Amino acid sequence: MENQVLTPHVYWAQRHRELYLRVELSDVQNPAISITENVLHFKAQGHGAKGDNVYEFHLEFLDLVKPEPVYKLTQRQVNITVQKKVSQWWERLTKQEKRPLFLAPDFDRWLDESDAEMELRAKEEERLNKLRLESEGSPETLTNLRKGYLFMYNLVQFLGFSWIFVNLTVRFCILGKESFYDTFHTVADMMYFCQMLAVVETINAAIGVTTSPVLPSLIQLLGRNFILFIIFGTMEEMQNKAVVFFVFYLWSAIEIFRYSFYMLTCIDMDWKVLTWLRYTLWIPLYPLGCLAEVIQSIPIFNETGRFSFTLPYPVKIKVRFSFFLQIYLIMIFLGLYINFRHLYKQRRRRYGQKKKKIH
Repeated sequence: MENQVLTPHVYWAQRHRELYLRVELSDVQNPAISITENVLHFKAQGHGAKGDNVYEFHLEFLDLVKPEPVYKLTQRQVNITVQKKVSQWWERLTKQEKRPLFLAPDFDRWLDESDAEMELRAKEEERLNKLRLESEGSPETLTNLRKGYLFMYNLVQFLGFSWIFVNLTVRFCILGKESFYDTFHTVADMMYFCQMLAVVETINAAIGVTTSPVLPSLIQLLGRNFILFIIFGTMEEMQNKAVVFFVFYLWSAIEIFRYSFYMLTCIDMDWKVLTWLRYTLWIPLYPLGCLAEVIQSIPIFNETGRFSFTLPYPVKIKVRFSFFLQIYLIMIFLGLYINFRHLYKQRRRRYGQKKKKIH
């Protein structure tokens, strides 16, 4: 008795240049896969939804494809790749508008058109970078040097902020609230070192050592250093306030996860818990480390008159530094928006959106 001919489950996805089909058949034997007159023909012996049988299907593509399909057999499925003749996005896979019952989207590989364009640009950028590196020297050597340099930079920053975080935590556990008021004199030198070293991060982005945008990195660098060197560094009245403890604690809490994540990235390691913390912890902590210290410093600069000046004759108007701080507060919200938008895009790119139902 001949085996019954049945249709397997087929899942598909696309990129601008390629089509991907996944045929749910295990233990496939003697597959016959070909494309004639823009129609994909598949026939194979294997184990599918109806047991061990001969399964086959035919798909007429929406647009022209190259007649040389490439397939790979695995223990559980058959993966088929088909090249489009013209690089473009298709609204559906088949020429007929009604989707065949055995065909469904492959959500494991599915991308929207905009995401696919981003992937295509990334691949093109990677290709151009590879060509540039090949023209400049051994790509493997240059890549290893770059990764080694970034690993050491992130390691130093991680150790610095870890020292601050552990120091503040231990002091709080021993001294309680009393530890709040001498935080600056205890850890300021290490914070100065870490924040001055952070200039390297902006330089790396500017010269292309990293792919990070320059503007968000520059905004964070200038914002933090303004708080550290101007508000805390020049005002003894601010140095003894509890807000210094909370700002330094928030900064170090954010950075120990960020720099440890970057370190593991340099050696091609991905720890899912750390990755989630790196892309999530900034949501509650980032704004907290930007506003309170500026607001508290305004009346102090107002009272002391520090950095205030009087315009020359005939105007003779005294311009208080606290006025610039109020303008700075407004700029902080703009900077927060830019950095939040950048960080949100990073998080969305990493974790994506919930999958939509696709025809």
